[in-house]
Amino acid sequence: MHTPTLTILAALLTALVTAVLYAVWHFNKNIPGLRLWMLSFLCSLVFTVSLLLRGWLPEVVGVVISQGVVALGAYLCLLAGRSYMGLRPFSHLYAVAGIGALLALSVVFTLVYPHLGMRFVLMGVGSGVCYLLTARTLAVGGIHRVPARYLLAGVLCLHGLFVLLRPALFALGGAVPDGVLEGGLMASVSQFVLLEAIVATVLLSFGALILTNEFITSELRHLAEVDPLTSVFNRRAFFTLLDKAVSSTQRTHMPLPVLVLDLDHFKTINDTWGHRAGDDVLRHFVDLALRCLRKEDVMGRLGGEEFAIFLPNAGAQGARAVAERLRRLVESHPAVAGARSIPLTVSIGIALCGPGDAASAALQRADEAMYLAKQRGRNRVEMSGSAAVATVA
Repeated sequence: MHTPTLTILAALLTALVTAVLYAVWHFNKNIPGLRLWMLSFLCSLVFTVSLLLRGWLPEVVGVVISQGVVALGAYLCLLAGRSYMGLRPFSHLYAVAGIGALLALSVVFTLVYPHLGMRFVLMGVGSGVCYLLTARTLAVGGIHRVPARYLLAGVLCLHGLFVLLRPALFALGGAVPDGVLEGGLMASVSQFVLLEAIVATVLLSFGALILTNEFITSELRHLAEVDPLTSVFNRRAFFTLLDKAVSSTQRTHMPLPVLVLDLDHFKTINDTWGHRAGDDVLRHFVDLALRCLRKEDVMGRLGGEEFAIFLPNAGAQGARAVAERLRRLVESHPAVAGARSIPLTVSIGIALCGPGDAASAALQRADEAMYLAKQRGRNRVEMSGSAAVATVA
């Protein structure tokens, strides 16, 4: 297959990939980085079209277009990777300065000191480094947990290395300083480079789509597991995690503290200040609770104003200390709804889930202890019988 045919194939394939990514982005505009990846492939499309039109364009115009869109496409790919990972973008001033310098040097090596090899080097260095940096950006999180990121990072790494080493291939193929290309070996090298570009385009587009699927799946899992108002686990997800934690206690023979928390007089807050203020109070309470918890502690919303927490490796005394600290923090930090300050207290019940206990039974004991705190005046911490005995012991 000769080079013009491969170039046309590359242009058609890139156009198709760009159209597909645009369609996916159009209906999923919340996916970070997808628009930038689509624009990156659009730059690749402009580059392949410029190759097809090279015979009808002045040489310097063709060189500037090619160098500019290749560098811009690689930079957009890097920005897309950083956006997907939630990182801040680089200052665009550096990119403008870098691409401007690249174009100026390309003009120099086209009109002043014609040197095709240097133009290949300029095209390869900037874009190759951007692809390698994108690969480094995406390769985070553990290959077993997010394999799609590592797959795309691997493709980007190989493509970036190939782009960096590509000038050496053209040198072996017969590129000489004045831009004359020698015979059949050079044509073979050109075809090989185009084939690599086609394969890279296919793999990178699949990688972008796989990351899109990863993001959508993660969002759906988040919606299924997290309470939308307070951003802690919902009831179903909390029970699932509690069951796993209880299973772990069967192996370690260490009791698992379980806390049930209920905001005092929450119905009065809703009736007096309105449901929007009630939502603000719930979010405020969760923010306070999270200040008292470690990374391994798990909090969930059971419903309404009732929450639950389990504290791995905390023990009865540690659970009591956490509960008291949280109770005091809530009492001393009223919620703010608009310009209003809403006083808030919480009643907390604690139970220990020991070896042989069921998660539901421990949660029931903690719930009963919480109701005991309500009966004894609210704004209290009470422990179920077994937990109290363990604290004394």
